[in-house]
Amino acid sequence: MTEHEPELAAAAEIRARIDTDKPHSARFWNYFVGGKDHYEVDREIGDHIKEIFPGLVDVARTSRHFLGRAVTHLAGEQGIRQFLDIGTGLPTADNTHEVAQRVAPDARIVYVDNDPLVLAHARALLTSTPEGETAYLDANLYEPEAVLKAAEHTLDFSKPVALMILNTLGHVAEYDQARDLVSRLMAGLPSGSYLVISDSTATSEGMIAASDAYNASGAVPYYVRAVDEIAGFFDGLELVEPGVVQVTQWRPEAAGSVVDAYGAVGRKP
Repeated sequence: MTEHEPELAAAAEIRARIDTDKPHSARFWNYFVGGKDHYEVDREIGDHIKEIFPGLVDVARTSRHFLGRAVTHLAGEQGIRQFLDIGTGLPTADNTHEVAQRVAPDARIVYVDNDPLVLAHARALLTSTPEGETAYLDANLYEPEAVLKAAEHTLDFSKPVALMILNTLGHVAEYDQARDLVSRLMAGLPSGSYLVISDSTATSEGMIAASDAYNASGAVPYYVRAVDEIAGFFDGLELVEPGVVQVTQWRPEAAGSVVDAYGAVGRKP
């Protein structure tokens, strides 16, 4: 076996896992935020949903901006130096590590996703400053203890960690299961850690129709939830002001638009 054969075999295995016949949420979202890593099937459902509910494009873009403001706040004002980002999605501009290390070059970030296309791009694009570290785990949200165990190779769980789960929990059909997964992940993090969540919400007929159209496309379903269900993920945590709000209203730099997506940041006592 030559020096490069294991890498080529791994790349072939990743390519074999990529299904281009059905839309995929990471590629679909990448299309909406202006990325380049998507296929015709993703663009077709994306354009169809734009016709049904153009506001979903705003949800995708403003949710990305929420990530930037939340990470900047945590790294800057709260001194957080460790981030566990589950449901990473495809790398675009201002990924978690880029925002965090812009504020704190020594920040350490672990990304978690189980999409083969995300994995293929993560290896090339999720880099780090010399002072910090960035790692990628090909792992599953449904196995929180295994995720935490693997993240220990990069993160020090004796110190606070910011757990980021953005636009991901909607893939968990049962709300009680989604809450359980979040609780198990937070249970493995020390006092002073933070939880950051944002998700699309069932706050307009347009968003509900867009969700139904996406779920009918053959993609892995995404379920929009009520605002009080998003708030329920933060039970037992200390909410950072302004609490659970539309992502555009969370510490905005300017007046934000109305969108069907809510988010919050909470601190573990």
